[in-house]
Amino acid sequence: MRSYSNYSLRDLLDAFASTAPAPGGGSAAALTGATGVSLLLMTAGIRAARSPGSQAASELADAIDRLRSLRPVVASLIDRDAESYSHVIAALRMPVTDGDSEARQRESYESAMRAATDVPLETMRACRRALLEAPVVAAHCTRSTRGDVGVAIELLRAAVRSAGITIDANLGSLRDQEHAGRVRSERQLLERESEADASDAYRRTGG
Repeated sequence: MRSYSNYSLRDLLDAFASTAPAPGGGSAAALTGATGVSLLLMTAGIRAARSPGSQAASELADAIDRLRSLRPVVASLIDRDAESYSHVIAALRMPVTDGDSEARQRESYESAMRAATDVPLETMRACRRALLEAPVVAAHCTRSTRGDVGVAIELLRAAVRSAGITIDANLGSLRDQEHAGRVRSERQLLERESEADASDAYRRTGG
């Protein structure tokens, strides 16, 4: 499986622009989230470096530690989303010649679609955790980085919404309606919570 996170920027953009089914929207959502996390790290680091030993620096240090742990998680979802959808395609292409092979194909497709739905849900969870750190970063950011914090918030907000759109597109294909209902409920909760965190953080930038 290709590791899109190791591509050059040009090659990655070409991969998204190609007619191949992956990487697609879910991977793009994860990439957007990873960029948002990176911008929060940058702005928090600048402020912490300017006021070492202060209360602000202490609060930011904790946020930086959590964001540093989150970034590779979000970045890994670029590849994981593409891989999960490749399994959907493989399931669709399985030969069906009799009742047994049809049942196997159906089972493989259901399993692949479930994974392709669960991965963007993980993207929503991770980006929501990043947005939990945004208010403290916004509250302490320097004047010169307020715009960067604002962009980080909007990128993370967009990542959450975009991953949610991917989930919605996949839910209709799941036969397990109980699981689909749980995913739908969590997806809606994560989006509401993320919007609240984003709005709180954005207010703290003075925007």
